Amino acid sequence: MTRTDDRKETDDTGPSGYAAARLHLLTEGARSGPPRRTALAELTDDWLTGLFAAAAPAAKGVSLVAVGGYGRGELSPRSDLDLLLLHDGSDPAAVAALADRLWYPVWDLGISLDHSVRTPAEARKTAGDDLKVQLGLLDARHLAGDLGLTAGLRTAILAEWRNQAPKRLPELQELCAERAERHGELRFLLEPDLKEARGGLRDATALRAVAASWLADAPREGLADARRRLLDARDALHLVTGRATDRLALQEQDQVAAELGLLDADTLLRQVYEAARVISYAGDVTWREVNRVLRARAVRPRLRAMLGGGKPGAERSPLAEGVVEQDGEVVLARTARPERDPVLPLRAAAAAAQAALPLSPHAVRRMAATARPLPTPWPAEAREQLITLLGSGRPTVDVWEALEAEGLISRLLPDWERVRCRPQRNAVHLWTVDRHLIETAVRASALTRRVSRPDLLLVAALLHDIGKGWPGDHSVAGEIIARDVAARLGFDRADVSVLSTLVRHHLLLVETATRRDLDDPATVRAVADAVGSESTLELLHALTEADALATGPAAWSTWRGSLVTDLVRRVSAVLAGEHPGTEPEPGAPTAEQERLAIEAHRTGGPVLALRAQAEPAPPDDSAEASEPLGVELVIAVPDQPGVLPALAGVLALHRLTVRTGGLRTLRLPDAVEASDDGSVLLLDWRVAAEYGSLPQATRLRADLVRALDGSLDISSRLAERDAAYPRRRGRAAPPPRVTVAPAASRHATVIEVRAQDAPGLLFRIGTALEKAAVRVRSMHVSTLGANAVDAFYVTSGTGAPLPPEDATATARALEEALRA
Repeated sequence: MTRTDDRKETDDTGPSGYAAARLHLLTEGARSGPPRRTALAELTDDWLTGLFAAAAPAAKGVSLVAVGGYGRGELSPRSDLDLLLLHDGSDPAAVAALADRLWYPVWDLGISLDHSVRTPAEARKTAGDDLKVQLGLLDARHLAGDLGLTAGLRTAILAEWRNQAPKRLPELQELCAERAERHGELRFLLEPDLKEARGGLRDATALRAVAASWLADAPREGLADARRRLLDARDALHLVTGRATDRLALQEQDQVAAELGLLDADTLLRQVYEAARVISYAGDVTWREVNRVLRARAVRPRLRAMLGGGKPGAERSPLAEGVVEQDGEVVLARTARPERDPVLPLRAAAAAAQAALPLSPHAVRRMAATARPLPTPWPAEAREQLITLLGSGRPTVDVWEALEAEGLISRLLPDWERVRCRPQRNAVHLWTVDRHLIETAVRASALTRRVSRPDLLLVAALLHDIGKGWPGDHSVAGEIIARDVAARLGFDRADVSVLSTLVRHHLLLVETATRRDLDDPATVRAVADAVGSESTLELLHALTEADALATGPAAWSTWRGSLVTDLVRRVSAVLAGEHPGTEPEPGAPTAEQERLAIEAHRTGGPVLALRAQAEPAPPDDSAEASEPLGVELVIAVPDQPGVLPALAGVLALHRLTVRTGGLRTLRLPDAVEASDDGSVLLLDWRVAAEYGSLPQATRLRADLVRALDGSLDISSRLAERDAAYPRRRGRAAPPPRVTVAPAASRHATVIEVRAQDAPGLLFRIGTALEKAAVRVRSMHVSTLGANAVDAFYVTSGTGAPLPPEDATATARALEEALRA
């Protein structure tokens, strides 16, 4: 078909006039960002409107429509033009000639053009068949011609989009997921695609489409600014390369940064990553809401039929103090008061991660707006909740990001700000620094059974690369930061020292194992001197593996693992020779403990006391009053079989969590006359309610008496409760591990249990030990986050340590009981 153009090439509506104005707009330094994109769109509007008016001065039943990115007015320097020539079908030949007079001038300038010529019916049918076409038409904007024709199509497209939302939105979500699978996560890529990668401009456009459906809406805080930053980066990329590209290649990042007035390429990537993080999080929240609404719509008719038209209320299940589950999300209880409970954000986050449920953005926003800052040092509960959150495995990632979205992480850990969205220019690393730290904690959560202090392992995982936000050796800087953060979290001096050592030497094992001669005694001695103790070596070994696994596939292998294990074995042998293990000696009983023991022996039954404990007040007077840590439960009972499982079972029935616990045999003073040897079991435990208030001491004692005489069937009661309230399907916890500690005591066999803390765990352990016909001489129970780390000093009936084969059999039987 022959092209005709009666207008002069030098006219403003001709290619030359538009090209000159366009070049001037793109090269002048006065405008950039949104003002330049708007000006470019307006300039292009004027040019195309002039072409249309010259080609069809009296046209009826035809209009020119901008769609897609051009319809939104988002023209980057090398953007293509998305145009639709809409007509009523009355004169196809005239429309074809008009199309030629519009398209050819665009092609003459070398501008990419995505064009179509359709009637409203054809446009609607194509949109119904092709989701991408429908998305483009949602942004339809009238340029020239018959305004009524454009308005009618736009109204029809929006109405059909809203009517078809239950079908179309799942298709759109699947489209976004497929694109993310192909192009990756924008905020973790060294050469990201600003448009196609997850968290990019395509996802931002998808969120606009969801909002247009009126079915759900994205969190708006920061979303417009994130979209603007990505568009600004794309503009600069187009100008620097002179090409219509969306891929931010390494060799162009410095020039793009300079075009945007940024310090360097790292600053550019941090801005891009932060924008992508906002869009990704908004997408997660939005699609979750879309699916919730669609599920509710599918279920509602059946519920109405069952309930006779009544509207059921949303069920709220308690998860922790002030935290409940509702509609598949973790929300705040109606009685929660964030302004009075500074631990609530961490408690809610830990509960969400443990239950593998999303944390409601509304709850996070409320806590961010009203929660008071934590005192320094943190109360023990805050520290425990952080450890529980870090030890919850894969669900930790989503919960952490929810806290980050409202700035809570930087408020809790100010040093986090330096590593947030920080790129790692190393092909081995899959993640930014902040995401790598969380990924390391996720990996470490699967290794907690290998260490005696899983809390220190998890915190070290969170902090091991914290020094990358500072100049110099990140291990040296990180040691200083870790020492400060650990003290702020409330760890004691010994734990602070261990954590700082782990951060300082987190690369020591893998670098030594792969770069040094392990047969050289000086190599092993140097590592032993740096580590200092077997317990620290144990932690460093697990941290090394978690760090490598969190880095990427190239950072860890069977070969590397075997080298590190060999080094650890050699270093452990050196440290064992210098620091043999010894059994801790129990201290003398307090006056109250002795009084309770005498009373228990006199009455022949259990005697207990509950006493609230508090965090020690800081030395300065500026801190607020100390907060309750829990309740100290002291119990004295005449020595008899079954005490441990009986007490543990009673506490589980009353929903009391054991934070720490000790058991030992106490000999009564000589002044007490007794027909037997006068021995009393003394149990000193620290307990706290899972939620709600603590039970009265009289109720605990009454149930304990019944448990000891056999009239209270604890196993059946616990089973009934578990059946009535089935546990949620959270992340799969690592399996329990039961070992015999070699040469840990000369007087007893030490059995160590490391398992996921859960209601009734100590009851199951005590029951299994009773079945094994061993006697618990003493025990040391502690709960570290979501992990139970227990040591039981057991003997045979004669009071001697178990023979090796019996000890191994007991440990194996206990592990099998816990796995059942």
